[in-house]
Amino acid sequence: MALPSSQADARHDTESARVRELVLESLHQQGFTVRDRRLLPPELKAKDEARNLHASAVARARTEARPSLVRKEETLLRFIARGDEVVPERIQPCLVEVKRRSMEEALFYYARLHWSIPTSRGYGRRLRFLVFDEANGKLMGLIGMCDPVYSLQARDSWIGWAPAARQSRLNLVMDLFVLGSVPPYSALLAGKLMSSLAASNEVREIFAKKYGGRRSVISAVDIAGDLALLTTVSALGRSSQYNRLTFEGHPLFLAVGATKGTGEIQFSNGVYETMREHALKWCTPSARHARWGDGFRNRREVVKKCLTDVGLSSDWVTHGIHREIFVVPTATNTRRVLLGLDETLDYVDRPTDRLIDWYRRRWLLPRAARDATFSTFDPDTYRLWTAR
Repeated sequence: MALPSSQADARHDTESARVRELVLESLHQQGFTVRDRRLLPPELKAKDEARNLHASAVARARTEARPSLVRKEETLLRFIARGDEVVPERIQPCLVEVKRRSMEEALFYYARLHWSIPTSRGYGRRLRFLVFDEANGKLMGLIGMCDPVYSLQARDSWIGWAPAARQSRLNLVMDLFVLGSVPPYSALLAGKLMSSLAASNEVREIFAKKYGGRRSVISAVDIAGDLALLTTVSALGRSSQYNRLTFEGHPLFLAVGATKGTGEIQFSNGVYETMREHALKWCTPSARHARWGDGFRNRREVVKKCLTDVGLSSDWVTHGIHREIFVVPTATNTRRVLLGLDETLDYVDRPTDRLIDWYRRRWLLPRAARDATFSTFDPDTYRLWTAR
């Protein structure tokens, strides 16, 4: 039985006040301030300050993951190397695709929880990889890619996309949502290897095998499995992992601009779930698509609707924290294909063995000769929950 309108209004007002207070308190704890109804970001002068901004969201992600992973932690830690188990001259990276409901999937999620900013699980089409050191069976890093966001100004400007071309060819683009290394290999610049392997022939071929011949749900376009472009954003301001990253003297990651400082990261510490519950109960979705089904189009619409409904500004999806945007063309004619000027991609040849050899000569061995701190790493410091 529906409540009388007066009672429904009173309940709405009470719940709105509670959500409004929760949002304001959460933003305050993260260092945001409000001036003239505008949301102003904390001043982030160093990467440690940026990490602190995301600390509550990272803690929330670990809390949510604990029930499913805590009993596996001891087993998962066996894949994290002791420093004295790593011999730089003998490192032999091996790329392994992550399958659903496997130990590799659990290890992927576990390692992902150690990132200093919260990462998504990816959405739409997804490929996930682990990279192991065959010399000792230990984990070096992980690679995750998923469907890209529909509109990204710096990417679209670099390509030269008009809306119609973007809609028909966005299926040729994937976004790298997780990309990095784990200790002690991170001290040997293994993040640069993960970045390089993401652009490898092998990853591109696995993508084509998995997704070629499918049909796009939204655009109803047949997908050939071609991969023309990878995109990603820096985790913390300017990226040392992607800038100056080359393969055999040629740049791999191209900086094309920065994000506008919009999104929902300021609500990713658990507040979003409350906002979503409120929006589902009191707000009406305004952006529907027959092929998507009913409901809100995305997280941003949920946040904007909720903010407006509780008496805050929907402009607070602008958090003002800018991140560097990178693109990785897989072919010499990537832009021409994405613009519809060429039909076939002229792929750049990037075999994994050559990528690994380049990493070894360009990054691994020089770093190992300069800095031996990797050799003292204790995997017990990688624990999240269990005591030894």
